[in-house]
Amino acid sequence: MYAARTQDQSAQWHWGRGMGLRELKRERTRRLISDKAFELFTDHGFGRTTVEQIAAAAEVGPSTLYRYFPTKERLVLEFVEDSLFGALAWFREQPADTNLPDALQSVIERVLDQMESNPDRVRTVYDLAGRTPSLSAHLAEVIWRWRNELTVELAGRLVGDSAQFTAALAAGTTMNIIEIVVQIWVDNPDGTQVKDLAHEAMGLLRGGGIPLPTSQ
Repeated sequence: MYAARTQDQSAQWHWGRGMGLRELKRERTRRLISDKAFELFTDHGFGRTTVEQIAAAAEVGPSTLYRYFPTKERLVLEFVEDSLFGALAWFREQPADTNLPDALQSVIERVLDQMESNPDRVRTVYDLAGRTPSLSAHLAEVIWRWRNELTVELAGRLVGDSAQFTAALAAGTTMNIIEIVVQIWVDNPDGTQVKDLAHEAMGLLRGGGIPLPTSQ
């Protein structure tokens, strides 16, 4: 069974962000629904788990569940989406003169820190997505949307005629590093450290150690 973040930990984190009692209660309900859904998905599979079963396990009505999660796919991908867009929100708060390579490395590390905090859930997401076309499509949409939003943010911090092009390349590279590092980590649960892989990837990029194809 995956190691979910406790409700007390969640409460402390959201109080630190100035969340009021009503919002805190909503977040606890949202987290409980998500955790119960993952327990059922892990035990019974995504396709064989119904919304009614999830609602009953979380002790809420189906209509309440749908207010928090319009689709079952959102229940699975919420953790990944929160990890990605939480790091993007941090980047948006950085000063305009921030060193971009360092900032992007921090974005990567923030995403990976969240993933590493709950390895069983991440591996369950990848396992379910690999066996469920609708989940795979939703995951691809989340990744595409995140990359596009990062491109917009980067383009606003760059100057010159090629700013948009450079921003798109940087955002794509950032996402590729995250995807490849997580995939290797998922495939090698006993011998791979996420941060070590991320540092190695960034070192290769900065030092020109990643070869590019050349015409023969």
